[in-house]
Amino acid sequence: MTGNDPKATAAFRAARDILLETRTDLDRAHRLFSWPRLERFNWALDWFDVTAAGNRRTAVRVLGPDGEESVSFQDLAARSDQVASWLRTNGVRRGDRLLVCLNNGVALWETILAGIKLGAVLVPTYPSAPAGDLADRIRRAGVRHVVTEPELTPKFREVPGSWTPLCTGTAPPGWVPYEESREQPGGFEPDAATGADDPLFCYFTSGTTSLPKMVVHTHTSYPVGHLSGMYWNGVRPGDVHLNISAPGWAKHAWSSLFVPFNAEASLVVFRDPAPHPERILTALREAGVSTFCAPPTVWRGMVAAGLGARPAGLREATSAGEPLDASLIDPVRAAWGVWLRDGYGQTETTCQVGNPPGRVPEPGAMGRPMPGYRIRVVDEVTGRDVGPGRAGQLCVDLEERPAGIMAGYLGDEERTAEAFAGGLYHTGDLVTVSPSGAISYRGRDDDMFKSFDHRIAPLELETAILGHPAVAQAAVVPVPHEEGLFVPKAFVVPASGWEPDASSARAILTHAATVLPPEKMIRVVHFTDSLPLTISGKVQRSVLRDRPVNGGREFAV
Repeated sequence: MTGNDPKATAAFRAARDILLETRTDLDRAHRLFSWPRLERFNWALDWFDVTAAGNRRTAVRVLGPDGEESVSFQDLAARSDQVASWLRTNGVRRGDRLLVCLNNGVALWETILAGIKLGAVLVPTYPSAPAGDLADRIRRAGVRHVVTEPELTPKFREVPGSWTPLCTGTAPPGWVPYEESREQPGGFEPDAATGADDPLFCYFTSGTTSLPKMVVHTHTSYPVGHLSGMYWNGVRPGDVHLNISAPGWAKHAWSSLFVPFNAEASLVVFRDPAPHPERILTALREAGVSTFCAPPTVWRGMVAAGLGARPAGLREATSAGEPLDASLIDPVRAAWGVWLRDGYGQTETTCQVGNPPGRVPEPGAMGRPMPGYRIRVVDEVTGRDVGPGRAGQLCVDLEERPAGIMAGYLGDEERTAEAFAGGLYHTGDLVTVSPSGAISYRGRDDDMFKSFDHRIAPLELETAILGHPAVAQAAVVPVPHEEGLFVPKAFVVPASGWEPDASSARAILTHAATVLPPEKMIRVVHFTDSLPLTISGKVQRSVLRDRPVNGGREFAV
């Protein structure tokens, strides 16, 4: 038999249980926890199916505009067996790249689990991806099979390649119906054991500053590596976890798959990847949610809508995807009596840094290293560790390699070598460390720019103007300047009650002058109705840099 490996299951459970036992004692967790070192591991067979056996609790509950869809752990395990057999019947083989382009729905979780069991390499893709992006992903990732849903199939009409077309729901002509999977017999036997270092995912990064990179994760790096995310979120067995994230992005795998199921918790999601704040607040109260994770943009919308009374079951509140505004922590604490805790990771990693449960977060700090991660902050030129308060690049020490680090970038050996140079994993993110050890985000290395020979971090400037009541959202980018090379330009979404005019611009810049040194002053304010965001909530600075002047809505100093 090549299915469940009891030794792998036991090793994974032992590591997991240490984190559950030390969930409010970070120092103790660091002392006791070590990553399980596995030779063979298939998370769907060795963990999910084991915990799902005889388990009638709800695994996934999808809240949609036309009703709900849900499935128990036991039934999800059984259905993923059928889907795995169906995929194999339709030519999907171990190591084949399978593009998954599905909205939140039970079929998404069935397909992901099936792909893991089968040993396919999953290429998650956000459903709103345009046809050009789909063609790029299929070509660059070498995709051989596609699973999507009926309303998305038109986008694939002009996508070249000899890939297998598989479709959920009522499949249009030429697409293999997903419903045929229900005719498959129960039980699934893999054709071989799964190596713990075999590839599992090929994720495309958000591409906010350049062409998206292709990040390869293994059967260890995400399934096992996300034990750190479980610890940071504070999820426990029996919890109900709500995560706001769109399928296709790494954060969806973080908190809508491995984090809750590693903890043996139930998951609640919305069919709509961007639900209205009032819908989220209602779900928090009516679905018995105990742990909740959402990006800062969602938290801002909820605060603006009015948080109301604390949801009765809510114990943990977290935020990831973009730096958390310190100004959001107090309103959540005042209304609900819980600390809103920031966390940090990348598509390339699991949660590296976070404010853990049981510890009061330092305002503006994204937290401390998670168990199993040894973090260094190094000078970009000398490679030496920097002292407290000095900006340096956040790096992960690879002497005892954390499980949650990617295998590398597909088809890009040079970039992979750069990322792992000198015995470190280089995140490309700049941070500072306080004397107490808390790590604060300062910006992407590739977002930084020079202005009059001073290095500028856009996040610092954005934080400064977000402190003014006229600013609802803000993003800073460089614009060319004859003398200074570049100067900072702020794109501002005005808050309700503020006009996008010269008076508002002066008020914002006057405020900025009280918190920024002269050499970092914003030179241009451009009012806009909205900021261009990826579906994961990240600002697309490359789009803003190319945006033309918009008549009377731009004001220069």
